[in-house]
Amino acid sequence: MNKIGLIISREYLTRVKKKTFIIMTILAPLLLAALIVVPVLISSETQKSMKVMVVDDNEFFINRFSDNTKTTFAYRTGDIEVIKKEALDNGYDAVLHILKGTQAIQSNLYYKDEPSMTFNSNIESQMDKLLFDKLLIDTFKIDPVKYDQLKSLTRSSIANIKIDETGQEKETQAEIARVVGMFSGLAIYFFIFMFASQVLRGVLEEKTNRIVEVLISSVKPMELMMGKIIGIAMVGLTQFLIWVGLTFVIIYGVQIAVPDIFQSQAVMQQMAGPEASMVSQTQITNINAAEMPSVSVFTLIDHYFNVSFTVLLLSFLFYFIFGYLIYAALFAAVGSAVDNETDSQQFTLPVTIPLLLTIMLLVPITENPNGPLAFWMSMIPLTSPVAMLIRLPSGVPLVELLSSMAICVLFFVFCVWFAAKIYRVGILMYGKKVTYRELFKWLRY
Repeated sequence: MNKIGLIISREYLTRVKKKTFIIMTILAPLLLAALIVVPVLISSETQKSMKVMVVDDNEFFINRFSDNTKTTFAYRTGDIEVIKKEALDNGYDAVLHILKGTQAIQSNLYYKDEPSMTFNSNIESQMDKLLFDKLLIDTFKIDPVKYDQLKSLTRSSIANIKIDETGQEKETQAEIARVVGMFSGLAIYFFIFMFASQVLRGVLEEKTNRIVEVLISSVKPMELMMGKIIGIAMVGLTQFLIWVGLTFVIIYGVQIAVPDIFQSQAVMQQMAGPEASMVSQTQITNINAAEMPSVSVFTLIDHYFNVSFTVLLLSFLFYFIFGYLIYAALFAAVGSAVDNETDSQQFTLPVTIPLLLTIMLLVPITENPNGPLAFWMSMIPLTSPVAMLIRLPSGVPLVELLSSMAICVLFFVFCVWFAAKIYRVGILMYGKKVTYRELFKWLRY
């Protein structure tokens, strides 16, 4: 046992002292935080304030457009060619010329710098609403205000309420749960392969450099294999925990430094309810940032999880550790059986197919997280690290979660026995192309 501890210490310290480990440990959370923060900053900063001159040949839209924080309107009548030149030369960003028409109104937008899609959408939605209200009054003699009230009274919505084993009810957001599940599944897939591949390369490197011959003289093959697997697992766990900690510190620091950055998320949360459909696009556009409630990003995360954040994080750690241990043991066996990384591909492909299959079936599993396909893939240990993480945000019975974990632990024990049989023979074998038949012979030694 002391020898395994020495090997673990060697594998761990050798890797955490590398410059690449330190650089990636620092850069990864910065990049992840940037993926969350930068789009929010860009979306808020790139929306240019627009001054628009409106020329309406119908004289219907005069003084009818609603100004907001990003768009202000002015109105003129006359020759469009003269007005267009004067307006664009005197500080206006665009000229909206509404052509003569009756119902299907056509218009031209003149500008020097192309406006955003949000700007065009805002103008179109306002014009559509004004024309629709005019049609209600002129053709059907209906008051637009009463029509909106009638629509709000006859609008239906469905709230997803989950009832757990104890009878407790909780309203959930299925779309958010599915996105979280997909992200968790892809993340666990990435982590498992990244660190399990290090075991394969480490075994191949020691075998190619003949270092293993010296090590085997003082330790048993089983001790060497387990020391390498556990040592690299500790490296991966260390890096993962640092990534999680730094990512939350960075996001929380940005939240404190720029408290308004996530306020738009609070508005989206309000819009997600049944009343969202009663709020027009113009009203959403006109919402003043100063009126938005300040909401912590962590509060938003907790609000949308169907399971507690603690359960999700602990489950992620469990499936990361045991998913890695299973595949690391299999990769160690493959590394010991071949002489170079090229030859290893014929053996790693069958091992990696289950996880690749889970990624290929990501959408069906996400769409029906409690269906037969999702259930069995979350129980099969070669696919459960990804499949169970996809299912978990949508809610998984505790008995299924514990059963999946227990099967993973038992299968890891089997994989260690299986890998050790191959490792103790293959680690000292050179210059021979190993076949599957040869591998099965080694299992009987």
